Parts: sequence; structure tokens; C-alpha cells
Amino acid sequence: MTTAHTVGETLTVLAQEIQITPTEPPGAPGLINLVNYLSWLVMLAGIAALIYAGGKFGWERWHGGAVESPKIIAAALFGGVVATFAGAIMNAVVTAR
Repeated sequence: MTTAHTVGETLTVLAQEIQITPTEPPGAPGLINLVNYLSWLVMLAGIAALIYAGGKFGWERWHGGAVESPKIIAAALFGGVVATFAGAIMNAVVTAR
């Protein structure tokens, strides 16, 4: 029971404290393993995109075509930043009230 005192009156709040003890759900290690593999795939895809964009940039400069590779590089870097901070972003979204 909690009692709060204000000027001139007493406010009594009746509430119970709930004890929560989180436990790991069944199959959690397998899910964590899957997320780890997916994070590696995302990193490899980002590296592959940067290598592809670098090769395309050289090809475009050599042949004098339209230069589109900086957009690919910017998108790969933006995707890498989002993938890196995905956990923090989701934590902020879930816990925001």
C-alpha cells in the first residue's frame, strides 16, 4: 500500500506490486541462432553491394556512361546503418510510450 501526502490532504493508493520473473521461451536458442545467421547475410549483402557498386563505378567511368553507382553506394551505406542499429531502433519503438 502506498500513501502520498499533499498539502492539506492525504491520498491513499491501493495497489499490489507484481513480481515478474522473465524466462526464456522454448526454442529461443534456435531463434537467436537464426537471427545471427540473418545478420551475417545482411552484412555480406552490404559488402557485395559495395563491391558491385565499385566495379560499376569503374565501368561507367571507363566507358563514359551515366554514373548511377553513387546511388547504389549511398543505398548500401544507408542499409548498413539501418541494419547495424536495427536492435536499438526496435527497442526504442517497442519501449516508447
